[in-house]
Amino acid sequence: MNNQEILTQLMAILEQRKGAAPDSSYVASLYDKGLDAILKKVGEEATETVMAAKDMAHNGDPEKLVYEVADLWFHTMVLLADQGLSADDVLKELARRFGVSGHDEKSARKQ
Repeated sequence: MNNQEILTQLMAILEQRKGAAPDSSYVASLYDKGLDAILKKVGEEATETVMAAKDMAHNGDPEKLVYEVADLWFHTMVLLADQGLSADDVLKELARRFGVSGHDEKSARKQ
């Protein structure tokens, strides 16, 4: 399975979990708890990612960083799905930014 297929399949599963019984899956339980619970998980995973990166900078395990980034991506995708968005929306935005200086892109946001 290629990377795009993984994202597509994961987004399809996240959509299927909407409205499912909370005890049927972890994702369904997150949806049931609502946006604040999903945001809390995204924040927790972001913090764990930062901590893993700091550890790696001091001879930590690179696999731990990859694991935490995977958790962060997953929970961010749950957030996107909860809000009616998808990984494709993010990929389109990243594609739009190709060839645009990061400085130019950031200054354009201020206007």
